[in-house]
Amino acid sequence: MKQDFDDTITAGERPRVLLTEPDCDDTIILATRKHAQVVQPYAGPAEPRQQSSVQRPVRVPPQVISHSITPSRTAAPKETPESSALYYRVQLDGTSGAHNLEHPCVFGRDPRPPRVVRGVGPRLIAVQSPTREVSETHVEVRQLGSSVIVTDLRSTNGSLVQVPGNAARKLRQGESVVVSAGTLVDIGDGNIIRILPRRRLE
Repeated sequence: MKQDFDDTITAGERPRVLLTEPDCDDTIILATRKHAQVVQPYAGPAEPRQQSSVQRPVRVPPQVISHSITPSRTAAPKETPESSALYYRVQLDGTSGAHNLEHPCVFGRDPRPPRVVRGVGPRLIAVQSPTREVSETHVEVRQLGSSVIVTDLRSTNGSLVQVPGNAARKLRQGESVVVSAGTLVDIGDGNIIRILPRRRLE
């Protein structure tokens, strides 16, 4: 009897890069001018000066004007029914329940989650397999955008995929294929997964 293999590779963490801002100082220091003093020879008592009617201009120190920009508030677009996400569904033949693909679905006799989960964790769905044709963790069905991807998880007996209008094909171990609504995935022992059309979550 062959055993299932798991070739999941744990992805290492990316090195963190610390961004630092340079210490900038654009202050300009202006030197003050020294006023020269001229000494005149003594010419006796000075006559009282008459106050000039001409007013000297008063020097006003420059003012620093701060120009601040007030960000405009833009209302976030409201979610409309047209922009709501649509999800495909999967259903095992002979059962009444269907599972939305907002979570990936993993099928098998005793399915296990991958060691490294990227994004949303999978929904584990166990199936009956009296003759053990179905591997413990056999196949994954996930939605990526508006597409559905079926991936054989290195099962022992493979997965038979039939897309509407095409001949059935057997996936190799670890192989993925893009399918559409109406596709049937036979994983053995009468367990057939049906891909149902998209609909909005209720």
